[in-house]
Amino acid sequence: MSLRQRFLDALRARLGAGGLPLRIVFWDGEAFDFAPTPAVTIALNSRRLLRRFLTGDMGRLAEAYVEGELAVDGRVEDVLRVGIALAERLGRAPVLRRLAPLAARLPRRRSKARDAEWVRYHYDVSNEFYRLWLDRRMVYSCAYFMTGAEDLDTAQEQKLDHICKKLRLAPGERLLDIGCGWGGLLIWAAQHYGISGIGVTLSRPQSELARERAAEAGLAERLEFRIADYRDIAGEGEFDKIVSVGMYEHVGLANLPRYFAAIARLLKPGGLMLNHGITAGDRDGRAQGPPGGEFIDRFVFPGGAVPHISRALYEIAGAGLEILDVEDLRPHYPPTLMHWVRRLEVAREAAIAAGGPEHYRIWRLYMAGMAHAFARGWLSVAQVLAVKPLPQGPAPRPWTRQYQYMGEAPARLSGELV
Repeated sequence: MSLRQRFLDALRARLGAGGLPLRIVFWDGEAFDFAPTPAVTIALNSRRLLRRFLTGDMGRLAEAYVEGELAVDGRVEDVLRVGIALAERLGRAPVLRRLAPLAARLPRRRSKARDAEWVRYHYDVSNEFYRLWLDRRMVYSCAYFMTGAEDLDTAQEQKLDHICKKLRLAPGERLLDIGCGWGGLLIWAAQHYGISGIGVTLSRPQSELARERAAEAGLAERLEFRIADYRDIAGEGEFDKIVSVGMYEHVGLANLPRYFAAIARLLKPGGLMLNHGITAGDRDGRAQGPPGGEFIDRFVFPGGAVPHISRALYEIAGAGLEILDVEDLRPHYPPTLMHWVRRLEVAREAAIAAGGPEHYRIWRLYMAGMAHAFARGWLSVAQVLAVKPLPQGPAPRPWTRQYQYMGEAPARLSGELV
């Protein structure tokens, strides 16, 4: 019996009588359907993939996918559904679950140079690559839906405004954005709330485009964008407000105390900070493990790590900041990711031209898998709002959360003498 026939017989036995809406196409063009109307096609472009597939060598299979040796075709929803079922029936049920913590517990040696290299690997693909599938402001983080029916542009603008309202931004205030991306948040805050500010990123293409967009908006004199590490931002009490969106995932768990201490140092007494970032769904990290984490660590976010929300709160409090508000946004990330991946698929040819076929395949698989991880609760995302106490004690705060939704400055704050 040929290797091909042994592979098909073994796969048919593992898939069971119901099968899956799957078509397998071999390197010579021969195809085999496991259902009358297959929704997903897996093309095996070399003989060696047969043994890897059956032995569950997911690390090698992921590498083969990135390199184009293994190709997958179908709607992303069908690919995800069939892929999960296939992994479960091959005895690899935890594979997608292991995507979740981004290999958070793997020990790593970190340095400024290495952190910069890892960040640039992810973000320096090309501005055009990201422009094809992000919203018009190029906001690369979880959007904020009020009905779930919004388009991506609207949902991202709602997120930017939600952050600005939480920070109670006011004209003339100085805002620091750590991990500013392409400048979308700072530009929005300057246009709608009258602030001036500084954005820092380790990606040169990001900073260059952020400067261009600020200049086009007539904000070049009020907004500055720097290529800098958060550890190198000098001063003490320099900023009225500080925001960080989708940045602390790059810091590393061991560096979280230093990260939040830097924020506390730079923030004025009574000033607010907001940290928006991914958190692990499992407090003890039991969901972590190879092969999904290895895929992300190698191909998507080298050096990435996410804590459980309890760890993030512990470190924020340890920096001397008083926590005011925690909002879990997990339900908002699956639709955000699915917007992204569908837009990427629509722009397939342009995305390949801008970033190369490997990056197209990586981002398509990564974003679809992450959507599933958020939907299942293996990952979450949270906004944490905190304040730096005054020298004499706690800083005043609003009595309720109404300001976060109405956008109105509270008439009186708790803690004020009357």
